[in-house]
Amino acid sequence: MLPQGASYGEIADRFRWDIPAHYNIGVDVCDRWAEADPGRTALVFLRRDGGVEEHSFADIRAASNRLANTLIAQGVRRGDRVGILLPQAPETAVSHVAAYKMGAIAVPLFALFGVEALEYRLGNCGAAAVITDRAGLAKLAAIRDRLPALRAVLCIDGPADGALDYHALTARASDAFTPVDTAADDPALIIYTSGTTGQPKGALHAHRVLLGHLPGVEMSHDLLPQPGDRIWTPADWAWIGGLLDVLLPAWHHGITVVAHRFEKFDPEAAFALIGRFGVRNAFLPPTALKMLRSVPDAGARFKPAMRSIASGGETLGAELLDWGRETFGLAINEFYGQTECNMIVSSCARIMPGKPGVMGRPAFGHDVAIIDDDGNRLEPGRLGHIAVRRPDPVMFLEYWRNPEATQGKFIGDWLVTGDQGMADGEGYLRFVGRDDDVITSAGYRIGPGEIEDCLIGHPAVRMAAVVGVPDPLRTEIVMAFVVLHDGVTPDDALRRSIQEHVKVKLAAHEYPREIAFVDSLPMTTTGKIVRRELRQAAVAARGG
Repeated sequence: MLPQGASYGEIADRFRWDIPAHYNIGVDVCDRWAEADPGRTALVFLRRDGGVEEHSFADIRAASNRLANTLIAQGVRRGDRVGILLPQAPETAVSHVAAYKMGAIAVPLFALFGVEALEYRLGNCGAAAVITDRAGLAKLAAIRDRLPALRAVLCIDGPADGALDYHALTARASDAFTPVDTAADDPALIIYTSGTTGQPKGALHAHRVLLGHLPGVEMSHDLLPQPGDRIWTPADWAWIGGLLDVLLPAWHHGITVVAHRFEKFDPEAAFALIGRFGVRNAFLPPTALKMLRSVPDAGARFKPAMRSIASGGETLGAELLDWGRETFGLAINEFYGQTECNMIVSSCARIMPGKPGVMGRPAFGHDVAIIDDDGNRLEPGRLGHIAVRRPDPVMFLEYWRNPEATQGKFIGDWLVTGDQGMADGEGYLRFVGRDDDVITSAGYRIGPGEIEDCLIGHPAVRMAAVVGVPDPLRTEIVMAFVVLHDGVTPDDALRRSIQEHVKVKLAAHEYPREIAFVDSLPMTTTGKIVRRELRQAAVAARGG
């Protein structure tokens, strides 16, 4: 936990990393609590059929020990990669804990991946085993013969062709297991980047990655843990946001995790879930927040009694933050990071004033700066690369078997995120855009996030994305792709109204000179807008 302090400055002055030489994520998040408080509730699982399961830390320890013994019996050894192709479910969490305790390397895989995405990731990491359900098994069947390293597939839905029965095998296994004595720097998991440009890369993380996450997680949840905390996220545990921003840090602190991932996110059902299960803390990606915002009178109807909401992945703005205060009675804390080096910047309303349009300050223990192309720190107000100095316990070890890409991620000792930003005189950091998202128009450098936030403030606009498209006079012009609320008809009058809204609220040089009304926006599986696809569509439409 963070040291005591009434302000960001006080805590920053007192903070020191305490990373032991030997550390194991599975022991930390499970066995430690099973010894100290075995009956403590670790997981509340809302099944698809509406049934509810509760699992204690003692239950998770016994189940993960049985699975570790089962995997070893199937020939899985320390250092082998274990694919976990499951949605939010008890078996997903158990699989992670078992892999860590046996010294294997967990490879979380999004349940909605297609066969090509799975073949690439499982082939690239050389997975020795996969734990999945019937839906995942059907996809594996098409590629199994092209995965020579894959020795065992366990299915949680019972016996099936090409798979072992997870529950039958683990029921016969011993619930006694001695965890491997791993060093903090030993590899623990591979999380593949979303692959918005080029093939996904496997970010290899050490066991220490969980400890490296804790300052940012605790900040983003207004000094987690507090009495009564209980956390949920709609983000899949296959991604770093669900796994290392919610599940594992919550269990490090002995906090109950509510597990349920909607097949299709339903904002009304999400509000109902928060109330039904007494959720006090949540990580809600910006896309989920925007959908929740579409629910009329949500605060009055559902009366959510939440203590903290954290959000990251896309910049929030004044419109969403104001809605959060009105609906939940709290300030939504933004945070920032990426798969390779996560939770390095955060807001924390409890210890520092919020500023609309900024991500926050560096999370305690992380040296985050804005640098130029040569690795020099830039003064406040200058646009540059958002970067993190190594060594840092949250930073990845390498891209799996890709030394060239690993080397290309750094300028000297600075890990370069690939994002552009700037700092102010108080150390607050503003995200401007991906390196290729920043728009250059008539000499101005324009970030898309601020315009997108302004656009959703228009009463007709549900969601929006902004890109720069080539223009012979201005280098680029601002173009907006807009999703309207149900029942709103697009026409030229509405287009002019939206443009005037941005001119008045922001600036004349930032208004979208072109607006395309669309039914949906291209998103990554983690809910981030894929602006690259929108730029390509705009250029193609112009015959470029």
